[in-house]
Amino acid sequence: MKSAPVQNSSSLASHSCAVSRLFSIFAVFFLHPAFLNAQIDTSKFTAKEKISIQYNDTMKPAPLAKTNSPYYYLTPKQKSSRQWLVGGINVIGYGASLIIFNNTWYKDYPKTSFHTFNDNGEWLQMDKVGHGWASYNAGRASAAMWVWAGVEPKKAAWIGGLSSTVYMTVIEILDAHSAQWGWSWGDMAANLFGSGLFISQQVGWAEQRIQFKFSFHRKSYSDSVLNERSDDLFGSGWAERMLKDYNGQTYWLSVNLRAFFPRSNIPPWLNVAIGYGADGMFGGYHNIWIDEETGLPVNRTDIKRYRQWFLAPDVNFSKIKTNSKGVKLLLGILDAFKFPAPSLELSNGKLKVHAIHF
Repeated sequence: MKSAPVQNSSSLASHSCAVSRLFSIFAVFFLHPAFLNAQIDTSKFTAKEKISIQYNDTMKPAPLAKTNSPYYYLTPKQKSSRQWLVGGINVIGYGASLIIFNNTWYKDYPKTSFHTFNDNGEWLQMDKVGHGWASYNAGRASAAMWVWAGVEPKKAAWIGGLSSTVYMTVIEILDAHSAQWGWSWGDMAANLFGSGLFISQQVGWAEQRIQFKFSFHRKSYSDSVLNERSDDLFGSGWAERMLKDYNGQTYWLSVNLRAFFPRSNIPPWLNVAIGYGADGMFGGYHNIWIDEETGLPVNRTDIKRYRQWFLAPDVNFSKIKTNSKGVKLLLGILDAFKFPAPSLELSNGKLKVHAIHF
């Protein structure tokens, strides 16, 4: 069974949200500073060298206590080299991904003048939450790169957060000139929320006490019609499903307890997460579609579309201490994703317990 294409984002599972999530995952994996693997070992410096490299470009002392930067020891030349490298990676990464996405998603659809498209009611707003997650984590990865390059952390937070917003805005502009989609003010609001959540915490607290995380489990159904519909809408591969199938996604705001109760004996890595998900969705607005083979409508409004709220323990991976660069890289990546754990679900006015929640 194939669903007939329609001229809205419902049949394409909000492709711009999938694009943004894909880039954010790429950013977290490959733009994390630990991946660059170039931290200087100051133990080999002489006492005189250690004193001299604590001066910034204006030759004023820059002690760690004032800069709050783990890379305070960089010389002006080292800072310049790293900043050119980070700037080049950002330009090439953002530019290349936009070219790839344009050729993959947009080129086969007719172009039109700038126009808006109100999709705020689709997918029970799961796509909007996904935009926020993508903007948050792309900003987090970018800011970490600039800190690695010797930029003061608060300034790096602004650069990273705003650059992710600019990138997401470019995607919206591509949507706005495609006849298939359009500029979504809802998407833009979600993008700004994600980057704002990152920037405000980094500037105000110098850490991410509330992390924006993602988890996914693949949905399968006893009804073959629903399985075929899911393949048509979201793809049959696991990676496609992870990016597009809102029925299997959960987004979490994960709160670090020790950060809010510093004098307690709570383990520094322990978080409590509040999650949002939705289920029963086989179309953007309604569970009605056209069977492409028969040309007949398929009406599955008997399947209820509903929201889900979750509560679960979580792990703040960045609070786990290690001297291994490889482990640090892995922990930085994992901080974008919710740790599998038992959860409580509130939906349809009822409480459910899940032994393990992905």
